[in-house]
Amino acid sequence: QVQLAESGGGLVQAGGSLRLSCAASGSVYSTNFMGWYRQAPGKERELVATRSRGGNNNYGDSVKDRFTISRDNFKSTVDLQMNSLKPEDTGVYYCGAGLTSRLDTWGQGTQVTVSP
Repeated sequence: QVQLAESGGGLVQAGGSLRLSCAASGSVYSTNFMGWYRQAPGKERELVATRSRGGNNNYGDSVKDRFTISRDNFKSTVDLQMNSLKPEDTGVYYCGAGLTSRLDTWGQGTQVTVSP
């Protein structure tokens, strides 16, 4: 079983930047895919970005060209650089991992709040 620990959330003004980090431990062989989803109050969890072990990225439409996902396979970490943040980016950001792109293991989540 893999465990995921996120860090880096917080409060930022619109237009600012934040960087989220996630470290996997335990059965890291199951982390072919790692990435980030988010959930805003009253909304369903949505894709932010995922990255495969081989380097293939997939971004949600609302974050393309603003967010960048990166991954260190050796360290079993995945980061999310978020630039040009908007109030609608506010939510709880969850790090996920899985053997396929359908991530099935999740961290506790980290709050990101973007003020107008």
